[in-house]
Amino acid sequence: MSDKVTGKIFVLGDNIDTDQIIPAQYLNLLPTDPEERKKLGSYALVGLPKNSLSFIEEGQYEASCPIIIAGKNFGCGSSREHAPISLNAAGVRLIIAESYSRIFFRNSVNAGLLYPFTSSKRLCDEMKTGEEVEVDLDAKTFTHKPSGKVYHLDSLGDAETIIQCGGIFEYAKKYGTN
Repeated sequence: MSDKVTGKIFVLGDNIDTDQIIPAQYLNLLPTDPEERKKLGSYALVGLPKNSLSFIEEGQYEASCPIIIAGKNFGCGSSREHAPISLNAAGVRLIIAESYSRIFFRNSVNAGLLYPFTSSKRLCDEMKTGEEVEVDLDAKTFTHKPSGKVYHLDSLGDAETIIQCGGIFEYAKKYGTN
């Protein structure tokens, strides 16, 4: 992953659960099969309430927004490894939320698929879906391009190294398991 991620954001609120991220009826899709992984991505966030904006346009397999901005407790609900996999398959590179459920955060890091950043600022109240932003992974900053405002992100600590290695297994191969 490059040191910067630029693109449009998709803004969500609090308590986005794993059933909203990837509903149970799609868990039969195998993320290890490239075609099924692509389908899995096309169903990311279809469990949001009916009046919500569509994350992925009909007939598409990937979202136009590689960055999700969310409120508190993102990824709550059942322990579902498919949740970060589906978001990644849909083209999401990172999420910035106020907080995460512990299991979603761990699944994201362990699979090495998404950067689950936190911000002490409630960004979901300040941003709008479709706005352009830039996230500097090295500087841990988030720049809202329409306003030019720069926000600081909390460090991922050791979790960042695991993500950069491609997940916990690749990390263990590189650094050992002691």
